[in-house]
Amino acid sequence: MLAPLAGRLARTAVANVRREFPHAPGTELRGPGDLVRPRAAHPAFHGCYDWHSAVHTHWLLVFLLEHHPEEIDVEAVRAVLDDHLTAADLERETLALVTSPGFERPYGWAWLVTLAAQCRAWTGANPAWGSALRPAADAVADLVLDWLPRAGRPVRAGTHANSAFSLGLLLDAAPVLGRDDLADAVRATATDWFLPDRDAPLTWEPSGEDFLSPGLAEADLVRRLLPAEEFPPWLQGFWPGLAQGEPRTLLEPVAVPDRLDGRLGHLDGLNLSRAAALADLAAALDPTDSRRGVLSGAADVHLGRGLEALSADGYASTHWLGTFAARALAARAGDLGGPRPR
Repeated sequence: MLAPLAGRLARTAVANVRREFPHAPGTELRGPGDLVRPRAAHPAFHGCYDWHSAVHTHWLLVFLLEHHPEEIDVEAVRAVLDDHLTAADLERETLALVTSPGFERPYGWAWLVTLAAQCRAWTGANPAWGSALRPAADAVADLVLDWLPRAGRPVRAGTHANSAFSLGLLLDAAPVLGRDDLADAVRATATDWFLPDRDAPLTWEPSGEDFLSPGLAEADLVRRLLPAEEFPPWLQGFWPGLAQGEPRTLLEPVAVPDRLDGRLGHLDGLNLSRAAALADLAAALDPTDSRRGVLSGAADVHLGRGLEALSADGYASTHWLGTFAARALAARAGDLGGPRPR
């Protein structure tokens, strides 16, 4: 299902990663010397309105190169990746991360590590990309190892601060990068934070500006943690109404009141991130489990509604939604990857 959209997603992504303005820096300014252009502060990841969107849009380009080279302009995509994923540019990005340890924690961190893992795992990637990204990915891993013992408790928001979504990305990427220490720390923290949860307040979702579902992000993380036979009973305790199709507010797509409003437009991303999580959760259940059909059907309707946003005008949506569309489509096809229950 991704193939027909791959060309458009790639063209938009190439344009966006080069687009310096408008830009939301998201960085603490310690003095007048920090007032520099986005391209100077972040030579690799200055586009796409903000740093984390630039990072995950580079991931999107690598993903499309690997899985859909026939549908995209390979030369244009490789050219922008060659321009941005250089040792010199990533050295500057690494410095920005280590000198501002709270910058883009944890969402941008998780996407940086995910991008590095994508470049390392795919044999067709330019080896220079992975080599250039490695110091930044190691810096993020070290930042995570320092942060997790101090974090205390998870953040259950539906936006960038959400802990479960980022921990899931980190857990997927760490083994690919040979960072078993990172994987072990994430697994231990996630186990402590989330495995005891029962009867989650899923009727409270969604909030008005969510692009992630706290409940689905948590369940999708626990899917990665537990052996195959242990996940279904955990899910029953966490989400007891699932077999009956409840709560409907979590299983039905969200209406988006204004796609041109950047924060209200988050809800388009919510439909897509829900679609990916619902599909992954369905795939983790036995075909005879009635909950699998509920999840799969909900994934389909969320995907259809979320993809409608790709035809909407406005940089508020186009600078980031392509990544979430690709993830949702790939998850629905079973091609997204990441650990499945053992």
